[in-house]
This record gives sequence, structure tokens and C-alpha cells, in this order.
Amino acid sequence: MSWAQSLVRLSTYEVEVLQKRMGEIAARRADAQMRLIMLSAEAEAEAETAQANAEAGWYHIGFMDGVRARKAAIEAELAEIALEEQGARDALSGAFEEQKKYEQVAEDIRLTRLRETARKEAAVMDEMGLRRTAAGR
Repeated sequence: MSWAQSLVRLSTYEVEVLQKRMGEIAARRADAQMRLIMLSAEAEAEAETAQANAEAGWYHIGFMDGVRARKAAIEAELAEIALEEQGARDALSGAFEEQKKYEQVAEDIRLTRLRETARKEAAVMDEMGLRRTAAGR
């Protein structure tokens, strides 16, 4: 295996690692969004319970303060995940560019070798033709 192929394999591995990281970030984002949805549903259910029961209404204010705090924490986590996702996306884009460069270099090397082989074969054929011509005289 040539050094160019080794670079292509390494860059492919790097792309795969970054894609896996992007998947993990997306899963964390989806989890946080689901927790936010569940929190909203829980708050709605508690509001209905508070309207139906006067005693539960007394606890509703404290519950809603807790919901607001948890919602703020989840939204902060989502903002952090968004920044991390943007950084990972940029890194993945750069890795794809590097991979493409290495693939182009490897392809150029392969084509250069093919041209050199073809040139050598043509030279051998020309030499054989010249020998036949010289022998035929």
C-alpha cells in the first residue's frame, strides 16, 4: 500500500469518527428536545389538576417555578449542544475536504504510474519493431 493510500484510509477513518460524533450529538439534542416536550406535557397536566382541585392549586405555583427552572436548564443545554454541533459540523466539513485532497493525490499517483507503464511498454514495442526490421534486412 502506498503512502497516499494510507493517507486516504486515515482521512476516511477521521471522517467516520466525526460522523459518529455528529450522530451522538444529534441523539443528545433529540433527547433534550424530548425532555422539553415531556416537561411541557407534565406542566399542562399539573395545570389541569390544579384547576380541578383547590388544594393542588396551592402547590401549583411552586411546581411552575420548578418547571421554569428545569426548562431554562434544558434550553441552555440545547444551546450548548447547538454550538457543539456547529463545531462538529465544521470539523466534518474540513475532514471531507482533506479526504478529497488525499483521494485526488492518490488518483494522480495512480494515473502517473499507468502513464509511465504505458510509456515503457510502448518503448519496448518500438524496440522490438526496430529489431524485427533490422533482422529482416
